[in-house]
Amino acid sequence: MVLTTVFFESILATTVAVLFAIAGAVNLAGLGTVTRDFARWGYPAWFRLFCGALELLSAALLSRQQTRVLGLALAGVIMTGALFTLLRNREPFRHLAPALIFSALVVVTVAVRS
Repeated sequence: MVLTTVFFESILATTVAVLFAIAGAVNLAGLGTVTRDFARWGYPAWFRLFCGALELLSAALLSRQQTRVLGLALAGVIMTGALFTLLRNREPFRHLAPALIFSALVVVTVAVRS
């Protein structure tokens, strides 16, 4: 049972790390409407880069067992901010759904780890 839980946690953490790495790269590159979205939400231009760097840091922390708790904590803070931004700006569900999925994966990974 312990091996199964450890294995499942590792798969979840790796999945979250990959998703955060992709999100971080997209934010840093300013792909699609990302740059316009951050401006529309009232954030300064540097904030998109800051968020992308935090997402990449979270992905790196999640990838190692020794730093996974820090990575999960950072991912939780990032997702809290993202959800707040999306809800405050009344974004449509198609924008909210990925953030909810990311958040759920973070919560499930924390729950499995506990």
